[in-house]
Amino acid sequence: MQDNDIDVSPLDAFLMRFIGMPQQGWINIGTTTLTHADFLKRLSTAKAAMQEVTLIPGETTYIFLEQMAMQLDLDHKILLREFKRQSPFKEGAFVPDTYKLPLGITEEAVITLLLQRSEKRMIEWSQKIFGTYNEAKWYKYLILASVIQKEAASVEEMPVVGSVIQNRLNKGMKLQMDGALNYGKYSHIKITSKRIRDDKTAYNTYKYKGIPDDPVCNVSLPAIRAAIFPAKTEYLYFMKNKRGEHDFTRYYSTHISNIKHATK
Repeated sequence: MQDNDIDVSPLDAFLMRFIGMPQQGWINIGTTTLTHADFLKRLSTAKAAMQEVTLIPGETTYIFLEQMAMQLDLDHKILLREFKRQSPFKEGAFVPDTYKLPLGITEEAVITLLLQRSEKRMIEWSQKIFGTYNEAKWYKYLILASVIQKEAASVEEMPVVGSVIQNRLNKGMKLQMDGALNYGKYSHIKITSKRIRDDKTAYNTYKYKGIPDDPVCNVSLPAIRAAIFPAKTEYLYFMKNKRGEHDFTRYYSTHISNIKHATK
């Protein structure tokens, strides 16, 4: 259990001045029957063993839960089921961070915990930016931010990638971005021309205009800010160069030249 779940009586609080203060965070009470005195003692001594799990920006929930299942010896299928049952979003509901989780936590509890912590952070971010939190509006920005997160080579590039997305949307152009196809289990799969031809989901921005119906991945605050406040440019194209950065341009002819230069 967590320390904020404990409700002790005034007498218990008095006794714990002598026994010791309750541990912060998760406490391993155990499953055996305890006397009241033993219970109070456990509160002050039985710190649960913790395991760190890290969600990197741009990772999909499918892959993150797969990795967490291996680290914490949990069932990936149950984690996915619990996520679908509990999450308000199909994707992008988790805030990338390093989380400390107790060993022995259940699939249901870990999803609840991560969603609660992530929602709290997102509401705080939204209130700082907009002064309020509107879930539907925020979700739209998560979608835009997820494409930016997958496409940008650095945090510095994010607002510029955001400007390309907005410029193409404003002109009624298809986004035609590979990163949108790195959803779910395809998070780290190289996008090929065959994949583009065969994928018929709304994530395929080569086939369909507009943004995907759902985020591609879990996103960082810089990606969200880039979606809300894109740079002001006239760029419509970008291509990764040999330095691993992107060359941006307004003109298709220059874009083709950049492609040829990068593949030499």
